[in-house]
Amino acid sequence: MNNEKKQLVLLGVTGSIAAYKACELVRLYQKAGLDVKVIMTKHAQKLVGAATFRALTGHAVATELFDDPGAAIHHISLAEEADVFVIAPCSANVLNKIAHGIADDLLTTTALATTAPFICAPAMNVAMLKNPLTHESLKVLDHAGVTIVGPGEGYLACGSEDSGRMSSPEEICAATLRVLARTTDLAGKRVLITTGPTREFLDPVRFISSPSSGKTGFALAREAKARGAEVVLVSGPTELQSPLGVEYVPVVSAQEMLEAARAHFDSADIAIFAAAVADYRFAEQLEEKFKKGAGLPALELTENPDILATLVARRNATNEKKPFVVGFAAETENILANAEAKLKAKGADLIIANDVSDLKIGFASEHNRVCFVTQGSREQTELMSKEQLATVILDYILKKL
Repeated sequence: MNNEKKQLVLLGVTGSIAAYKACELVRLYQKAGLDVKVIMTKHAQKLVGAATFRALTGHAVATELFDDPGAAIHHISLAEEADVFVIAPCSANVLNKIAHGIADDLLTTTALATTAPFICAPAMNVAMLKNPLTHESLKVLDHAGVTIVGPGEGYLACGSEDSGRMSSPEEICAATLRVLARTTDLAGKRVLITTGPTREFLDPVRFISSPSSGKTGFALAREAKARGAEVVLVSGPTELQSPLGVEYVPVVSAQEMLEAARAHFDSADIAIFAAAVADYRFAEQLEEKFKKGAGLPALELTENPDILATLVARRNATNEKKPFVVGFAAETENILANAEAKLKAKGADLIIANDVSDLKIGFASEHNRVCFVTQGSREQTELMSKEQLATVILDYILKKL
């Protein structure tokens, strides 16, 4: 008989219509060999009865701060017991309260007290999701290291089809298992990551750039930090907030990105160049805004420095075996052929290729599908979230070190 203690998922259920899906999530956790305890808010109990979760989990359902006056302080004992803390669904109310440190019921006090990995699966009306206050709260939670799963798009309780739908129980369970499986396999390693777009200005208000959101690079930085690495994140302009505990270096132009990356390259064990760097800049940058009506400007472009090739050449010139260098190839045609040509031309150890002409996996999307290209090998991934992809990328790199 196996008496090994199971890992415990502490599942918070809030007053979203998606609360019924948490029942299926409990079953998925149990099938994965996990134990589950549930905390329900007062409003969640209006949608699904506590007895349902008690029957599913075999545990009493926690609903009040003082459920049992004779027991230990409830929110502290639950917080300490959890191996992972998941709120699914997480309503706009609870999401915004946690982001701002408000602890006025059992669920929010437990959220503030736990040191376990924290996963949040938002579910709300699209207008609430797009409210600037909610948007800011998501950025705060992301910065604090909370794993945000979704929300996705689909049919909402209000009758519209839009963003705000809770991610599927399968996706939330998969994210939980990834978090629980994290190790400190990058402890002692220094990881350099470039991400986001660069901007090359014509005048004070106009520039050349790309639609890159930086999401992949930020996901890589969070995952590497969670696995014990010392991380330097060099980023062009994005709307994302730097991950907690990561050395964040904001830049604008390709030249600035080169200088920032060069400063950290030699000390890195792994260097991942995920930025969408502008290939060209204006030969002359105007000091004043070019006025409409002054005639068409004669625009002359010049090549930007090739950051990947420059730093790989620097490494090879010193016969160093590190850092392990990873480049990205964002292509619209002949994806693999172009990636293999880039691998050869740049001298990188690995090129990660993806098709940015596909809007489902292109710039600023939430998901991606890539191919790992090394000398003599190709390995295609499935379509997955960029957070999941970050795990897959780091796992692949570690196999090659």
